[in-house]
Amino acid sequence: MNQLAYAGLVFVICTPGACAQSPVSSLTAAEVIDRIVKATGAALPANTVDTIKAGDPGTVVTGIATTFTPSMEVLRQAVESGDNLIVTHEPTFYNHLDDPAMFVDDPVYKEKLAYIREHHLVIWRFHDTWHLRDPDGIVEGFVAQAGWKQYQNPGPSSETQRFFTLPPTTVLALARDLKRRFHARAVRVIGDPQLKITKVAYLPGASGEAKHVKALERDETEVLVVGEAPEWETVEYVRDAQLQGRHKALILLGHLTSEEAGMDYCAKWLRPLFPSLPIHYIPATEPYWTPQELPKGRE
Repeated sequence: MNQLAYAGLVFVICTPGACAQSPVSSLTAAEVIDRIVKATGAALPANTVDTIKAGDPGTVVTGIATTFTPSMEVLRQAVESGDNLIVTHEPTFYNHLDDPAMFVDDPVYKEKLAYIREHHLVIWRFHDTWHLRDPDGIVEGFVAQAGWKQYQNPGPSSETQRFFTLPPTTVLALARDLKRRFHARAVRVIGDPQLKITKVAYLPGASGEAKHVKALERDETEVLVVGEAPEWETVEYVRDAQLQGRHKALILLGHLTSEEAGMDYCAKWLRPLFPSLPIHYIPATEPYWTPQELPKGRE
């Protein structure tokens, strides 16, 4: 390839093959999804929610965006970036199964669906197989952002992923550190803030009371870090445990905050699988604000 300059302009002269365009992927959404699922090494469970929620599976993919949930802002950013396949961990349409029955005539649902169709987006949920991957993709992303990898307990992966022995600290210091590392605004804590602890368990999202209590019953758990819980379940269990003098506490990060790092990690994990496709992580961002700490720009 040679260059000639004339009157301030540069002309590029191509020799045969020198200016060939970079290869462009012709993978369809269905083909991309199939490759992702196979790469997890996990089998789709019966009645999986890992299905396309909107869009044509035959759409040729121009770019992939990973996110915790495809809010309107996430969709707008994906369109701006040229990403037409949205890989989301959580629902698009406000319930676990993305069942539109109660939203058919709802203006919020209709506007969101119209936007997806107008921009020829494909929305695919990556929930079950991302959790079933070994190691769990969401847990791996959380552990990396928390800086806890070196503190994972030895043993089978299903155990080591979720139980940690940290340097001595207090419940308050741990909550503050997590708030800082995950840029959270609305962290809630049950238990004595000055309780000295080293043993921590993490269960992402809304893992449910049964898993929460099972983890809290273990000697390996002094503090349980979760996304969310109904306030009459795990929350009251931990409050009673504290009032009985037990060495237990609970940190509620919020569902999004507890899992979003796993979708940042997902984008990194996908790039070697699709080297010819642009892949971006788009944060959904924490939906809550508190009177003590308003989001930037809204003071």
